[in-house]
Amino acid sequence: MVEIRLQKFLSQSWVCSRRKAEEYIKKWLVSVNSKKAVIWQKVNPELDKVTLNEKALKMQKEYVYYKLNKPRWVVTTCANSKEDTTILDIVDIKERVFPIWRLDKETNWIIILTNDWRLANFLMHPRYEHQKEYLVETYWPIDDESLDKMSKWMFILWSYTKKAIVKRISSGKFSITISEWRNRQIRRMVEKTWHTVKRLKRIRIENIKLWNLKEWEYKKLTKKELETLFKKIGLEL
Repeated sequence: MVEIRLQKFLSQSWVCSRRKAEEYIKKWLVSVNSKKAVIWQKVNPELDKVTLNEKALKMQKEYVYYKLNKPRWVVTTCANSKEDTTILDIVDIKERVFPIWRLDKETNWIIILTNDWRLANFLMHPRYEHQKEYLVETYWPIDDESLDKMSKWMFILWSYTKKAIVKRISSGKFSITISEWRNRQIRRMVEKTWHTVKRLKRIRIENIKLWNLKEWEYKKLTKKELETLFKKIGLEL
């Protein structure tokens, strides 16, 4: 097998992103064949022994992609937690996967689990402005003026939001599609209209929809879902 950059090896070993890999290398936490690694170093995945904090790593040979209906109170992190149930506690996937985004544990979400950092970079980087659609239910009926205000702009977290697509479903329920991500953005937008979110559920990421997936359930993305998503990214499956 041809040599590849060490950062790429680390990212495809489920360890971290390439940017984080550079930090580990600079801190002398990475070794190749028992010698401290350096930036720009290349490795042969089949011949070289790569370790992080003295733990041997192996590069993932096959990418996998799942969607999960995350239940409320489940934490979206890969770290072990004695107090909370984490997202990896509720799935049984043989490959080492990670969730794209760390999200509000109070909310139901469609979330993608994968070992592909290329996809993670696209879905997490703000410059790509990918769409995310949510169902929102408020405690009291919400007026048309408030929905219109959320669709245009709102000043939260020191700047204005981008335009959103807002559609009424009932007196106290609507859908909203945004192309950015800020901390607790939907909840903050609703609070700006003097309402409070009762339930919040993300039902779509780009073309990946929740459909009838029940809480706690997860399934592999279909070939059609992946082809449509990767065509937009400009990457090959």
